[in-house]
Amino acid sequence: MLYYLFAYLDKHYNFPGAGVFQFISFRAAMAIILSLIITTVFGTTLIHYLRKKQIGETVRNLGLDGQLQKSGTPTMGGLIIIAGILIPVLLFAKLENIYIILMLVTTIWMGAIGFLDDYIKVFKKNKEGLAGRFKIVAQVGLSLIVGYTMFFHSNILVRQTVTKTPINYGKSAIKQQIGFSEEIITPTGEKLYRIQKSDGIYYAKDVKSTITNIPFYKNNEFDYSKVLKFMGVGYQKYALIVFLLFTIVIVTAVSNGANITDGIDGLATGTSAIIGLTLALLAYVSGNTIIADYLNIIYIPNSGELVIFAGAFVGACIGFLWYNAFPAQVFMGDTGSLTIGGIIAVFAIIIRKELLIPVLCGVFLIENLSVIIQVFWFKFTKKKYGEGRRVFLMAPLHHHFQKKGFHESKIVTRFWILGILLAVITIVTLKLR
Repeated sequence: MLYYLFAYLDKHYNFPGAGVFQFISFRAAMAIILSLIITTVFGTTLIHYLRKKQIGETVRNLGLDGQLQKSGTPTMGGLIIIAGILIPVLLFAKLENIYIILMLVTTIWMGAIGFLDDYIKVFKKNKEGLAGRFKIVAQVGLSLIVGYTMFFHSNILVRQTVTKTPINYGKSAIKQQIGFSEEIITPTGEKLYRIQKSDGIYYAKDVKSTITNIPFYKNNEFDYSKVLKFMGVGYQKYALIVFLLFTIVIVTAVSNGANITDGIDGLATGTSAIIGLTLALLAYVSGNTIIADYLNIIYIPNSGELVIFAGAFVGACIGFLWYNAFPAQVFMGDTGSLTIGGIIAVFAIIIRKELLIPVLCGVFLIENLSVIIQVFWFKFTKKKYGEGRRVFLMAPLHHHFQKKGFHESKIVTRFWILGILLAVITIVTLKLR
């Protein structure tokens, strides 16, 4: 909203300094600062309110040192994170941008599901919370909304090269210089971009497409529709189904991965901040035609606005860490963890970097896998030997290290280091092929 106010003041009154609101970098920085202020300053007020209402976590005794001391710690702290994201984005982002709209829908949708889960646990005294099948239905519902919008919305486009052959539209074509490319509006109203590259001149245009970037591969574009190429002629008409299936898998996996990772103080919060910072960088390069061309990645028009959202997300996570670091004064609960996971998944899908998630969200992945392996092996050995056996002392993996005697702070710090390493590898994949 402030963006529109200062844009109006700059246009009609030449208000001093109002022009800086046109810069994504400035608005992203302001979003980070405001998000930090909201989460750190107003976080205390929310924590006091949660304590007053006795909205505390009921911790089951898993035999871990210091665990029972956490019983009664305020939960639903994810509300702090959600406020720290929504308020800066509403103030500094272009709210008509379809990518911003999708991220706002994701935040509110997953926040509502997480809040309902925490509400059932705290107020209905049901330790299991919202039934797992309802969470899955909600995650699938969000996936379908995002997938359908990505597939059909007229403003969600990617820039693709259409020809290297010189094109002459005569004097009737309208031409203007845009950065290092020349925008050409043909007599029929078609918009093309004439781009000078080291090996010649290319012509590109913004098109609807189901392509995405694939890491570690020289020709790094992958089209979801080609998954069914083996079906022969007409396989393209099933592209939506394939794209929706991938979207569902990614959203549910990452959302649940973040939820599982939120098991010890500061682990999910710090890891998510690292991931968010990396996504901000990826959104910036994907929305900048010059850098995207240099890195040979998909250029996504208008996606640079997502940097403001990513800035608010990182600020909210870091601000929440002020209270969530060991010993935690508040837990984010499913209100926070499901929201964080949903945001990361949808953000990656929007900027077409979702195939980097196994690397970037490697901490979430190993936490998920540790639970899957533990459950599978226990059931398999119980069926085969009549006695369930375990691979880990306890799952998820962070509890395994707790059982081995490591302090929470040491486990969290080492997981953060691993997260930073994976983030660096993710960025390196932009050129490493």
